[in-house]
Amino acid sequence: MNPIIQKRYDKAGPRVAAALSRRNMEAFYCPTAIEGVQKVLELIAPEDTVVLGGDISWGISLAEAKGDFALIDSLPGRKIILKGNHDLWWETASKMHRFLDENGFASIDFLHNNCFFYGKTALCGTRGWPFEEDFSDPHNEKIFRRELLRLEASLRLGAAEQPEEIICFLHYPPLYSTYRCEAIVELLKKYGVKRCVYGHLHGNSLRYAVTGETEGIEWKLVSGDFVDFTPVFLKK
Repeated sequence: MNPIIQKRYDKAGPRVAAALSRRNMEAFYCPTAIEGVQKVLELIAPEDTVVLGGDISWGISLAEAKGDFALIDSLPGRKIILKGNHDLWWETASKMHRFLDENGFASIDFLHNNCFFYGKTALCGTRGWPFEEDFSDPHNEKIFRRELLRLEASLRLGAAEQPEEIICFLHYPPLYSTYRCEAIVELLKKYGVKRCVYGHLHGNSLRYAVTGETEGIEWKLVSGDFVDFTPVFLKK
């Protein structure tokens, strides 16, 4: 980092952290990137559950993605991964679980036609569908309908256990700018989902993201560059 900029950060950083702490926010100032990563990792306990919203590796096969899985497995907490549009390594559930078993990645699992529980909270979801695609294309329509079936299967499994809350995780946003994926939004309402967490958006597209409460659901964008690569806490 430029020494002048570093000096400014070192001068302002502690004051900003102190000001946020006075507002009952947990805030830290880390002078270097390495210290920042270490502090972030300290926020996650071994008993915590971390949901990763997809796009975790550029590998085009499980073998190519092995190094990224090894890194994720080495991090604290139980990690649950859902599919992103860049996860070309994604395979059938049986192949992915065999890959985890063969490599000893015991802290990782996949959100895929299933659901998980954190206490009495159901963690449901699927990849979703991109707002950029043409729904008049028969191939796109087929994939979209399949995603709806996967989402409802996950939500149904969660609801069957009568949880205190269902949190839905998607890679693609069901709401974006003026776009609204009615089928997905209505499914969330049908199963009483009050919080939906999504990713996919980066860079300039962040300005059009829908966050906060809309239609009775709280929408949370957790793309890395939106949350400054810091874990977003949903449940204690």
